[in-house]
Amino acid sequence: MKSEYLNGVNTFAPQSRQDLINYALDHKKILVAVNAEKILHATEQSRNIINRNLGYPDGIGAVWALQKKGFKDTVKIPGCELWLDIIAHAHKDKTFYLVGGKQEIIDATVTKLKLEFEDINICNFRNGYIKNGAEEKALIKDIKNHKPDVIFVAMGSPKQELLMERIQKEHAAVFQGLGGSFDVYTGNVKRAPEWWVKNNMEWTYRLLSQPSRIKRQIHLVRFFILLQSNKF
Repeated sequence: MKSEYLNGVNTFAPQSRQDLINYALDHKKILVAVNAEKILHATEQSRNIINRNLGYPDGIGAVWALQKKGFKDTVKIPGCELWLDIIAHAHKDKTFYLVGGKQEIIDATVTKLKLEFEDINICNFRNGYIKNGAEEKALIKDIKNHKPDVIFVAMGSPKQELLMERIQKEHAAVFQGLGGSFDVYTGNVKRAPEWWVKNNMEWTYRLLSQPSRIKRQIHLVRFFILLQSNKF
């Protein structure tokens, strides 16, 4: 699968979700979402984290940037949907381990997954509040004992990516960082309605719902201006 550097951020250009899923499973990659903000505000640390792993176009800004580079068939793959696509594709023959969220959120997530995917094998899970090194060592030991094929970590960036890399050194698997996806999945955080998502206007819905995001969204205007000026 081909990729392109966008402001120094190596971003893969999948032509379908299945292409990305197959590539990640075949190569046991850590999947990292890339959007306009991560491209625009890339730092040495964030670039290194993404470039060591598999950055995929989670937002329409990343898709447009890749298309402008010649990858016309690139598709947007929202991370909050991708992890469920992975489960739908692999739940009958792969095992899963989940980390993240408050205890009640992770409990509700596991309960819902078992209802929606009857054959799913969730070998273990825990909340995202890892208080010290001893708890992290215990987590890694438990993961090594269970040997899951796929690990989802929902803790926010870059914390989740750095944790996944430390786990990956001890146990090779497919990893995906999920941010707040468990909250969305369990209904504790509402995502934009389907029309806004399909028309790549999810960011507009968020802005209308939370006007306080205006300062953050102004940066997206700058991103699009730079994109049109071939600055990436």
